[in-house]
Amino acid sequence: MGKDFRPNIHFTAPKNWINDPNGMVYFNGEYHLFYQHYPEATNWGPMHWGHAVTRDLIHWEHKPVALYPDELGFIFSGSAVIDKENVSGFGVNGKPPIVAVFTNHGLEDGKEVQSIAYSTDYEHFEKYYGNPVIVNERKK
Repeated sequence: MGKDFRPNIHFTAPKNWINDPNGMVYFNGEYHLFYQHYPEATNWGPMHWGHAVTRDLIHWEHKPVALYPDELGFIFSGSAVIDKENVSGFGVNGKPPIVAVFTNHGLEDGKEVQSIAYSTDYEHFEKYYGNPVIVNERKK
């Protein structure tokens, strides 16, 4: 979409599919917005989590995709927090992590599980090695 046709205040992805915002955190003067995003097409597809940052809620800087689909499935809804007390243990050198908790939607069976990812540079995310942290024992 050309710049002239983009909303002036409402957030939009740089291109292609966007829907649910899934976590907004404020830390050190910046808002981090995460949102469901399919960066490859304008129609619904394998969901990722997009990521953008702002200081004023008007001018946004698009960051690299935060979460990509994996063997557990697409990246669906969730939330994110700044773990100021480092309860998760993911922080390093006194720097609190952003911790994201999200739903993986199974590619083949549609089964959904809960997973965790974290970042200490607030831009690149690592998925927790113990995912899923909440499993779904039910059959679809």
